[in-house]
Parts: sequence; structure tokens; C-alpha cells
Amino acid sequence: MTVTFETALSDRVQAMADACTRCGKCVEVCPVTGPGGVKAEPVEVIRGIIDILKTGDGPEASRKWANACVLTGECIKACDYGVNPRFLLGMARVAMARREHEPTAQRRVGVDGFRKVAREVSHIAQMQLNDELLTRLGQKPGASLQGDNAERQSPPDFVFYTGCNVLKTPHIALTALDIMDALGVTYQVLGGPSHCCGVVQMRSGDVTTSGRFAEATMDKLARSKSGQVVSWCPSCHTQFTEVTLPTVEKTRGAKPFEMTPFMLFLRKHLDRLRPLLTKRVPIRVALHRHPGIKGVVEAAEDILQAVPGVELVDLKQPAVGMMANYFRALPAYRRELQKNELDAAERAGIDALVAVYHADHRELCAHERDYPFRVMNLLEIVGASMGIHHDDHFKRLKIMQDVEAIAADCQDLIVEHGLDPATTRAAIKAMLDEQPLPLRGG
Repeated sequence: MTVTFETALSDRVQAMADACTRCGKCVEVCPVTGPGGVKAEPVEVIRGIIDILKTGDGPEASRKWANACVLTGECIKACDYGVNPRFLLGMARVAMARREHEPTAQRRVGVDGFRKVAREVSHIAQMQLNDELLTRLGQKPGASLQGDNAERQSPPDFVFYTGCNVLKTPHIALTALDIMDALGVTYQVLGGPSHCCGVVQMRSGDVTTSGRFAEATMDKLARSKSGQVVSWCPSCHTQFTEVTLPTVEKTRGAKPFEMTPFMLFLRKHLDRLRPLLTKRVPIRVALHRHPGIKGVVEAAEDILQAVPGVELVDLKQPAVGMMANYFRALPAYRRELQKNELDAAERAGIDALVAVYHADHRELCAHERDYPFRVMNLLEIVGASMGIHHDDHFKRLKIMQDVEAIAADCQDLIVEHGLDPATTRAAIKAMLDEQPLPLRGG
């Protein structure tokens, strides 16, 4: 009898819940229990999470903790029994969503969420890129193998999985491709809404659709000769490595590939990268840090320090969460963290505040207008040392802070791609609304 994705996932949740000793260490180390208003003993909180996993409901403190999770990952390190509390919290949120909504409502919420992401990603990307660059990022027919000797059409060294939302800030993804080309590796680019990881559907409680989307994407990703996928998006990475791949391993008997974050891939090839860092980049930078994916912050620091001329400054600010957009349930805490970091950066007199991930760049970049330093992505600095540059159109547009001015600026590409004006303006408004901490000048 074939085991379904949903059944295998349920079995994993049950086995992990059974392995949990309810000691409460994961709650004790969590950095968001305070901001999340979790006011109960740690043991009671984790016991409540197990209740939610079983019934979809539990004590208020446990529900608050599940909803406040920003995927920092400290809980994983704290567990002595191999349990992944972060995974259990994610599944607790799924259980609560399934209790709250009937299956038809779950599917509707998931579909609406997916369509919103697809609409905004496609419009913001097309407002910045011509067909040639969209094809290079796998968003137009004709995308093929890329990198050194790609014309041989043999299986690539690996698949580069962008996820969806980095396409809103395409200068980041394009720089990553240029760096890989310089390293002489072959790769196939996959990503965007047509290669969904299923996380949006999972959040709505629609596990069946999430599994179907994820498995379809997974089969496309399993095309490299090395069995390796290099991922950009931490959200997609976590969805695959903590939810999809271990579940599929139970349904199919094996994982089709291993997945490595791009920063860890780049640090692994640092010896090959160093000779390519030929231009001195005299710049004092501070790293905007999120420790949700193990080793990424450390890898980012190593890469920055390999660039000649870079001085890395520690702003002594908390490193919390997976990525900026995971703080949606804690808006006040999100604003506090961002303001404190921006003010600390100003006091430190740095030249640039540097983020790794695209969501952080989207939320922070417009503050460049009001602070005496630049907001950049780490790959821009690496690229500068290698003679690689792509204009950050997203930041330039967002700093305008005006829907009509942005639409007018991008009019040629809007017409070229045949974008609906009303839908385009809605996507621009959503871009401007993604500003948790208001700009200093209003």
C-alpha cells in the first residue's frame, strides 16, 4: 500500500512528539517568548504544544509560542534528544489552521496566498528585467543549463534553486549566477512560482496540496549529476529540509537530493573564490544577521572577510529569526530590532549595512534614504571585488515612495511585458507597504 505524503508527515510528527520529554529547554532558550507574550512555565508550554499537535488546540501560552516562532533555531540546539522543536511548532500552526478552517477554506486560503505571491513576484521582477535576464533566471521559456561548458547539455553540477521572492530583488540572484560562472561550475536555475516549495499551502493547513506542489518541484530539482541542490531562500530551504525531504524519504525510501544554502556553498569554494577577489573594496560594513539556517551567518562573515579592504564591524545587536518577514506575528518587536540596528549602525559610522537574504534587503533598503550609510546585499560586495555589478533597481524604486512615480519609471518594461496597469500598481503598493519600520522622513 502506498503511503501518502500527508500520512507520512503525520507519522513523523507523532514519532517526534513521542520522543519529546517535555523538559522545556526549547522554551527556555527561545528569544521570542517575551515579545510573544508567552507567560507560563516552559514545561507547561511544551506540553501544550503536544496537545495542539494531537487536537489542534491547547493552552493560550502554547498557542502564542507557536504563532510567535520566527525560526531562530536555538530550540534545536537545546534539545538533547534529537527532537526538532521548530518543526513541531510549524506543525502546531498547521494543526491550528486545520482546526480553524474546513478543508475547502484551507485550500482557498492557500490558493489566494499562492496567487498573491505569484502575482507580486512576477510583476516586480518584470518591472526591472528584460526577457533576456528573465530567461537567465529561469522565468521565460528557453532557460537551460548555465555555467562553464553548459553547451554540452550534460547534467549540471547542481541545480540552483532561487525560490520565489528573491526575484523581486533580481540583482542579488543575477550576481549569484555571475559568481558561479566565474567559479566554472555548471548549474540549472529553477525557481519562481512555477517551482513552489509548498510553504504557503502548508501554512493554510492544506497539507495535501502543499505536498503535491513540493513533490512536483522536488522531482524537477533532482536533475544534477551530483545529487546536490544549492538553495538561496531560507524559507524554501527549511520547507524542503525539515518538512518535504524527510517525509518523502518515508514515502519513497530515499531522498532524491541534498540541499545546501548558497552561503555554505560559497564558503566551501572559498579557496577557488579568493583568487577572483582582485579589486580592493575599502568599506566598513556591519552584517545584518539571522541565525535560522545553521552556519550561514558564520559563512557570510568568512566570505566578507575574504574580500580585500573590507572591515567587518560588530554592532552588538541580537541575531534573531530566519529572515525579516518571519516576524509578521511580532510587528512591534520587528520594528524595535530594526530601529535599534539602524541607530547602532549610524553611531558606529559604518559605510554599509549588509544583509544576506532578500526579505531583509526589501525591508531595510529604503532606509538608505535617511541614514548616512548604504544598505547592500553581501553578494554586491563580493561582486565589486570581482568586477561584477548589477544595478539595484528595487532599492532605487522603493526609495521613491510613490506608486505613480514608480509605475512611470518602469513604463517601458510594463508595456514590453504587457502588464495590466491596475495589477501592477497593486504590486507596487504591496512593495511599499512592506515597510515595518516607517522611514524617518515619513
